[in-house]
Amino acid sequence: MQANEVLSHFGLKHAGDHAIRSPIDGAEIGRVSYDDAKSADAKIAKSVEAFRAWRNVPAPRRGELVRLFGEELRANKTALGRLVTLEAGKILQEGLGEVQEMIDICDFAVGLSRQLYGLTIASERPGHRMMETWHPAGPVGVISAFNFPVAVWAWNAALAIVCGDSVIWKPSEKTPLTALATQALFERAVKRFGDAPANLSQIVLGLRDVGELLAKDRRLPVISATGSTRMGRELAPVVAARFGRSILELGGNNGMIVAPSAKLDLAQRAITFAAVGTAGQRCTSLRRLFVHETIYDRLVPSLKSIYAGLPIGNPLEKKTLVGPLIDKAAFENMERALASARDEGGKITGGGRALENEFPNAFYARPAIAEMPDQTPTVARETFAPILYVMRYSNFEDTLAKHNAVPQGLSSCVFTQDMQEAEKFLAASGSDCGIANVNIGPSGAEIGGAFGGEKETGGGRESGSDSWKAYMRRQTATINYSDALPLAQGIEFDV
Repeated sequence: MQANEVLSHFGLKHAGDHAIRSPIDGAEIGRVSYDDAKSADAKIAKSVEAFRAWRNVPAPRRGELVRLFGEELRANKTALGRLVTLEAGKILQEGLGEVQEMIDICDFAVGLSRQLYGLTIASERPGHRMMETWHPAGPVGVISAFNFPVAVWAWNAALAIVCGDSVIWKPSEKTPLTALATQALFERAVKRFGDAPANLSQIVLGLRDVGELLAKDRRLPVISATGSTRMGRELAPVVAARFGRSILELGGNNGMIVAPSAKLDLAQRAITFAAVGTAGQRCTSLRRLFVHETIYDRLVPSLKSIYAGLPIGNPLEKKTLVGPLIDKAAFENMERALASARDEGGKITGGGRALENEFPNAFYARPAIAEMPDQTPTVARETFAPILYVMRYSNFEDTLAKHNAVPQGLSSCVFTQDMQEAEKFLAASGSDCGIANVNIGPSGAEIGGAFGGEKETGGGRESGSDSWKAYMRRQTATINYSDALPLAQGIEFDV
């Protein structure tokens, strides 16, 4: 299916003032129109109306809508996965995998719709019952990034909808077509559902100014935002100033420690996928690799050999493992980071532009390995590109401290067969990241666990576990079924 066929499959028209270009070859694949302040305000008002109706629908019934949406995703997985590849540039296997994440979170949310549990709490007062209940929070604003143009929205939307909220989505201006296609599938599910309120899920398109409108609007009690640390640092105070709630998923400068006892064949596969998958543009991409000095000269040359043979090319082709960077700015950022690493004493293997003659209007890059003398300032900064900084180590505890000595705290991992090292890595004094793995890489998280990180990653949690609580408000209620009115703490107050 070509771009026009894919868009037609979802009922999308090639119309609008703003051209959308594929990172594969720079060709225009669609056009969209942006919302202005007036249209965005109107959509927020409609979201409020939808919420007021939807919050009163029983949660299991709300789950039925998400179940139907999951069915639409299953039926259209191939087409949507292909559109993800066309618009975001990730290889087709990853595009299909992203849609599978959406299907998985729908399955999770359907079960969750019958498990929005509260608590019964023992009261100190005779004839009283105390309980904790969770209620829908309100319209939820979702601001998503280009690298996972649909899955992250689904993490938020599937939970928000079963929790009784409406959703208003501002996708990246680089990937609006996948958002519009997803919305078309959701509307098909709504039609089959039969009695959902209008405008339960809406899209606002635009640049930073549209995201700022969502952040500032008091009618949106929850804002979930995925993007750079810079974006989160600017958005969070705006939401906090109106006492809104932010769910932030920001930068990730993810590290791996490869210990002497590691199974190197497993480590090599994990390193390669995590470092070059999505052309190094995942928030969970591997960026820092600490290799024990006794195995360094076996592992690193082997990685260089793997890198030299990586098939770079059109992500729609089955043989390709490394597709393009999203745009010219991403490539220039990679070049600057490599130059800075070289200035700090790094030895660079790989890097540079690839396939320039074949794709003059796209930006393919050779994944790079930068052997660094230490964790320099460049290493401590996240660069959204396929750069792997490699460092030798001798002492596990010292390296664990160095691993944690960066501003970001999303994902981390250790490869070891030593139980003590594994347990130290997972202990309270171990990895300070939101995700910590043993003998698997830092990327490719399952939806069953809460996804998110600490420090400059933002502290938000999405997807599984009890992340649903962020989309609801907690209410503590006490019922007096006695004939007396005892006060808490034994206070006497007779009138």
